[in-house]
Amino acid sequence: MATWSQINFQDPNSPLMEQLVFFHDNTMIILIVITMAIAWMMMKMLFNKNINRFILENQMIEIIWTVIPAMILLLIALPSLRILYMMDEIKNPTVTIKAIGHQWYWSYEYSDFKTTEFESYMKPSNEIMENEFRLLETDNRIVLPMNNQIRILVTATDVLHSWTIPCLGIKIDAIPGRLNQGSIFINRPGIMYGQCSEICGANHSFMPITIEAVTTKQFIEWLKNN
Repeated sequence: MATWSQINFQDPNSPLMEQLVFFHDNTMIILIVITMAIAWMMMKMLFNKNINRFILENQMIEIIWTVIPAMILLLIALPSLRILYMMDEIKNPTVTIKAIGHQWYWSYEYSDFKTTEFESYMKPSNEIMENEFRLLETDNRIVLPMNNQIRILVTATDVLHSWTIPCLGIKIDAIPGRLNQGSIFINRPGIMYGQCSEICGANHSFMPITIEAVTTKQFIEWLKNN
C-alpha cells in the first residue's frame, strides 16, 4: 500500500517547482470544496420531498450558477498562465549546458567553458554503492552550481526523448534536429534524480538523469579537474 509520501510531489528544489506545488495545492482545495458542495446539493435534492410544480424558471439561480463557475475558472487560469510564462522565461543565464538524448543514454556539453563533454550511462546493479539508488544512479553526474541561473539546451540524435527532473519542475522534449531550452535555478545543494519521460524504445527506462548541485566554488574546481 502506497504511503502519502510516495504519492505526493518530491520536495521542490527550485522556485519554479515551489510555485507548481502551491498552484496544485490551491487548485485541489478549490476542487474539494466544489465536490463537497455538489454532493451536499445532490443529497438535499434526493431526500427532499418538497416540490413546486409551478416553478418553471429562476433567472437569479441561472445567473449565479453561470457567474460563480466563471469566477472560479479565472482564479485557476490566471495563476496557471503566470507559471506557464515563468517556465519559458530565461534571464541572463550564468551557465549553459546541452543535453543530448541517445538510445539509450544521455550526453552533456559544457560549451561556455573549455570543451567539457561526457556521456552518462546508468550504473549497473552490481556497481551500486550503499548510498545510491538502483536504476537512477549514473556513472557521470551532471554537476551544476546552486543559486545560479542555468540554461539547459535539449536535443536528440535518433528518436524522441524527454529530459525530466521532477524536483526542479522541468521537463523538456528532446527532438532530433531541434533545440529546446529551459531554465534551472537550484535552491540548495544535493543530488537530484530524473528519467527520460518519453517512450523511446526497448531500454527507455534505463536512461536516468543525475544532477549534483554544489556551490559555485566547488563547481569551478570540478571544471578545472575535467
